Amino acid sequence: MSKPSVASEQSDSAPAPSPFSRLADFVAVPRLGGLALSDDGARLAVSVATLDADKKKWQSALWEIDPAGELPARRLTRSAPGESSPAWLPDGSLLFTSARPVPGTTEEGDPKLALWSLPAGGGEARLALTRPGGVAGFRIATGSGDVVVAAATMPGASDAEADDERRKQRKDAGVTAILHETYPVRFWDHDLGPAAPHLFWAGQLPADEPTGAAAEPPALRDLTPEARPPHGAGDDFALSPDGRLAARSEDVPDGPAGRRSRVVLTETATGETRVLVDDPLADVYAPRFSPDSASLVCVRERLSTYADCPDYTLLLVDLSGGAASELTPDFDRWPSAPQFSADGSAVYFLADDDGRHAIFRVPVTGGAPVRLTADGAYSDLQVARDGSALYALRSAYDSPPLPVRLDPEAPLQDPAQLSTPGTVGPLPGTLHDVEATAPDGTRVQSWLVLPDGASAESPAPLVLWIHGGPLMSWNSWSWRWCPWVLAARGYAVLLPNPALSQGFGLDFVQRGWGEWGGAPYADLMAAVDAAEQRPDIDASRTAAMGGSFGGYMANWVATQTDRFRAIVTHASLWDLDAFTGTTDAAYYWEKEWGDPLREPKRYEQNSPHRYADAIRTPMLVIHGDKDYRVPIGEALRLWYDLQKRGIPSKFLYFPDENHWVLTPGNTLVWYETVLNFLAEHVLEEEWQRPELL
Repeated sequence: MSKPSVASEQSDSAPAPSPFSRLADFVAVPRLGGLALSDDGARLAVSVATLDADKKKWQSALWEIDPAGELPARRLTRSAPGESSPAWLPDGSLLFTSARPVPGTTEEGDPKLALWSLPAGGGEARLALTRPGGVAGFRIATGSGDVVVAAATMPGASDAEADDERRKQRKDAGVTAILHETYPVRFWDHDLGPAAPHLFWAGQLPADEPTGAAAEPPALRDLTPEARPPHGAGDDFALSPDGRLAARSEDVPDGPAGRRSRVVLTETATGETRVLVDDPLADVYAPRFSPDSASLVCVRERLSTYADCPDYTLLLVDLSGGAASELTPDFDRWPSAPQFSADGSAVYFLADDDGRHAIFRVPVTGGAPVRLTADGAYSDLQVARDGSALYALRSAYDSPPLPVRLDPEAPLQDPAQLSTPGTVGPLPGTLHDVEATAPDGTRVQSWLVLPDGASAESPAPLVLWIHGGPLMSWNSWSWRWCPWVLAARGYAVLLPNPALSQGFGLDFVQRGWGEWGGAPYADLMAAVDAAEQRPDIDASRTAAMGGSFGGYMANWVATQTDRFRAIVTHASLWDLDAFTGTTDAAYYWEKEWGDPLREPKRYEQNSPHRYADAIRTPMLVIHGDKDYRVPIGEALRLWYDLQKRGIPSKFLYFPDENHWVLTPGNTLVWYETVLNFLAEHVLEEEWQRPELL
């Protein structure tokens, strides 16, 4: 069997059977995010990303969707820089962030996000407010229409003029240095400091003048003047419906070099701030107010230790006295993204559950949470203020995120899909929910993607994809790790949820805690063994791949077995000691692994680099230089260890990408290199070097 090169796929003008058959078509599929429901429930907005004219970046625009599902979606914005983060004001105007040029200014350097407003009746968007460091986010008081924004601000420079002057002084002096006095210094893909996020009170945004002239932007008042690096006021905050209170998770020290979060409450009129929930044994975050602004719900995440993995619950907090009670004390799943029902009698939340990311409802008076959704993975949950419906983005491994309408109380729904851009058409295969049994008797759930035509007469080669995290699960659509791209080329793709995966209970996570090379590896191999028993799978042609923790597991697999013909490892951990000391949040990983000088056991037993001599399988190493979660040193060391041992290997290096590959051109090259590497070693075809490499 032969296959065309990816380059010829991209240039071929013949119609493709699906967008997954040609990479250029795949990266051009619209991608949805950021759903927002208006106060009257009559309008939905969503951000839709598409390729720009040069095909060098994804460009987002705002679209309106009919909540009733009767009218087609229509586009609202069209600027070249794009728009995102939509939210509706009570008067029906739509706020969003955009890096559009600010009228009357000449910006230098990278464009900054500002807050813009689109009138309720349509027309041209106007600038609502801006800051020298850009607007990182905003919240609207649903009752009063007041607005609070988050913006990075230089130390001691709350007002815009002082902030701008301090930035200018550093630039004119040629200074880029940052002096750190507390840990950490980086986060994911960016440096922390010298500016740090502050929250600013904007109040009610002024309306345009009757003459049509744009109103003057409001004067901003700093609600967090004491915010300092590394994380400042953060980006996790909420505004009460009446606008009187702002709640946020505040980052505080936890030991000499550790961090944890607590929830604080600020009176917006005075700036007076008090600690609301502070638990020395937990992170507390994701605060959301009740409709009457009298109570608050938030997530409590028990800090992990050397012995125990984390655990999550919801807290219900009375704002008058600060009393907090557990809302989900006996729920053996991990709740997230809580928010109140329209009448305040219940709380909706999301949680992984058996390979799905479901919506749950729990009464504020207590009781067992009720799962409202049967299949799929949900995000951007919106609650209609009249209590008539819920709206969300639903995805699954057989569907990208699409807007849906749900009943607010019915269990195990299959919700109605609304009209929208971003559908992908027929898939090049079928999706199956499969199971295996681990050596200790534990059930292991997986998703199996079978390509069209796979059968006992024509079995498909198998690719094992291992998820990252590790505390997550395969449950939703992924543009970065899309199995249908492989299925379009004849591969079956197995996506298992091994030990450490969430959504299967606390004991399932604990099985792999501190022993990544133990139960997680055994579960993966059990899932592969079960898949290979199928007559439509070719057990003689297999490969394994993964990113982040999945990359760690790919490396571990390479040191433990030679059953696979090829291994692809992306943004992977290789030397656990080196990783733990150089990642952006070392204190988090040391809780599980221990201090390598005092407790070296887990490092010695679970670090793949210690078993490098056992590797026999060809490997493709992929890493971005801007990856601060798993620093580039991990890939450099792995690459050298492979090369000096003569292991057939390649290193795909991205100087300007981070933990993910985010630009269209590099995404094409990523998939092209992976596909050609698999074709060489799994299908025994001649290696084709990507033309642009």
